[in-house]
Amino acid sequence: MLNKRTATNALIVIICAAYLAQQIFPELKFQLLLPDLDYLQYSNEWYRLITVALTHGGLMHLGFNMYSLFILGTPIESAYGRNKFLTIFAISLLTGSLASVFLNTSNFASVGASGATFGLFGAFLIVGKTIGADIREIAIIIGLNFVLGFILGGVDWRAHLGGLFGGALAAQLILVRRR
Repeated sequence: MLNKRTATNALIVIICAAYLAQQIFPELKFQLLLPDLDYLQYSNEWYRLITVALTHGGLMHLGFNMYSLFILGTPIESAYGRNKFLTIFAISLLTGSLASVFLNTSNFASVGASGATFGLFGAFLIVGKTIGADIREIAIIIGLNFVLGFILGGVDWRAHLGGLFGGALAAQLILVRRR
């Protein structure tokens, strides 16, 4: 039986509720998305590095991110526990957002929780490697997601890359502290 009281499920509910609120109040999306570095420096709205996870470019974008969050978050939360899972998610989100802000060109805005979900891919790689699992399938899925991002266009691969590295680093640091 699925335990409904997990941090993973709570994040999914919060992000989906925020998406619904943006459908009712469209101006909300523009207050939460991640703008370029110039705007952040001018406005001093650094909270957007986090609130970007509450915005999405449509139902399909939301659906893919929430599916990834559920599929990856559930086992990672089971392996690390709620607090460490939330730490990995937050670090992944922040490193993904920072990579997006610092590596994108001016006048670029980003939306979505993809940086954080890519961070969970990174954490999954570390956990798999640590327990001696065959991580090739995970690496292939990560590679395919990057390729799809380039083919489809409009995908912030910089946020994905930043999140991937942030999640892997956070997971590795947590594992080192366990030993």
